[in-house]
Amino acid sequence: MRVIGADAEQLGVMTPEEALEKAREVGLDLVEVAATSKPPVCRIMDYGRYKYEQKKKRTGQNKKAHAASLKEVKLRPGTDVHDLGFKLENARKFLLEGDKVKVTVMFRGREMVHTHRGREQLNEVLKQLTPLAKLENPPRMEGRFMSMILVGDREAIAEARREAEAAEKAMAKAVAAAEAESEGQNEAKDSAKKAAAGEEPAEQTE
Repeated sequence: MRVIGADAEQLGVMTPEEALEKAREVGLDLVEVAATSKPPVCRIMDYGRYKYEQKKKRTGQNKKAHAASLKEVKLRPGTDVHDLGFKLENARKFLLEGDKVKVTVMFRGREMVHTHRGREQLNEVLKQLTPLAKLENPPRMEGRFMSMILVGDREAIAEARREAEAAEKAMAKAVAAAEAESEGQNEAKDSAKKAAAGEEPAEQTE
């Protein structure tokens, strides 16, 4: 298969095992994007993000922005890095769709004596989402919950959308180039086979 890297770079033809290993090295997925090409074309990408972008396009990428609603992302003081990354990704999606995001840390039992950890976690979330988001309501305690509300920065969101569109166009161009290269190689092979087939009878008549 012919493989395209995460940054739309051509990685060349390799076995499925080699391609999967390349994807694992960067923590991404291997996705077939041109099954009818010979060889098939695959791309190394974040498949979850890819599906989200495709869904967003199908539901009307060019529609007017919908009325903002308040989405919530819930955390615990002990939320690990992997889960935090997943929840941050959800928050980014909400912000890009024009929604506000309420980020809440829930405390249980003795965790209430360590509320500073919740504040630290909320500060980290804000740091990770900057410059896409800005603070509307700062962190505050409400019973056993500490929450803050984030809103999207219009300029940053517009820039993020432009970057996503540019990346999609670059990938489409890379896939088209890979398909063209594969087609050209196949035509060259066919021409070589025809030439060889034409030479054999001539040799037999001598």
